[in-house]
Amino acid sequence: MNNPKLDILTPQNSQLIFIDHQPQMAFGVQSIDRQVLKNNVVGLAKGARAFKIPTTITTVETEGFSGHTYPELLSVFPDNDILERTSMNSWDDQNVRDALAANGRNKVIVSGLWTEVCNNSFALCAMAEGGYEIYMVADASGGTSREAHDYAMQRMIQAGVVPVTWQQVVLEWQRDWARKETYDEVMALVREHSGAYGMGVDYAYTMVHKTEERVQHGRRIGPNPAPR
Repeated sequence: MNNPKLDILTPQNSQLIFIDHQPQMAFGVQSIDRQVLKNNVVGLAKGARAFKIPTTITTVETEGFSGHTYPELLSVFPDNDILERTSMNSWDDQNVRDALAANGRNKVIVSGLWTEVCNNSFALCAMAEGGYEIYMVADASGGTSREAHDYAMQRMIQAGVVPVTWQQVVLEWQRDWARKETYDEVMALVREHSGAYGMGVDYAYTMVHKTEERVQHGRRIGPNPAPR
């Protein structure tokens, strides 16, 4: 029996949904540092842009409660519609269902807030009613406590959701560094969003391969030892 979860994520077989990356939702996140969360979300978004992954952005009660989606995320997808809804469960909104269906990929990668509410309910319903495979990006999602996030992840995993991390997803899309059409853009997002790994790439580029630094800066002056 073929197990579709053994398939590697590719730019051709997957789509992405961002659920409720809004300030009021982020204020309640306690399972991950919120600046790290935003970094991971934007890194994932830039990866999706590089590989032309169909991406859905959904929001809840923007004007009445949750506020506007992170501008750093919206700037990656300036032409995408933002699907507003009232239900905590994105699956309850027909526009969301239509967008997922129109993208035509059965593997749905999910990044959202909060893990235990909006992510959990969407994942379970999208699998049960829509027949989708769900890949939950654990480090680009957040819950109201570590326990809330972890137990929601466990519940979803028991139901068949596949847990992933944002960098795992991007590098699974890339798969082979010989794919030069996306190499430079992936390296650029790695240097900006991948912490020590990105610092290592910068070091290798400039110190080993002797490329130019990626930013313009003032003169390097000195050393000029002072008299002792």
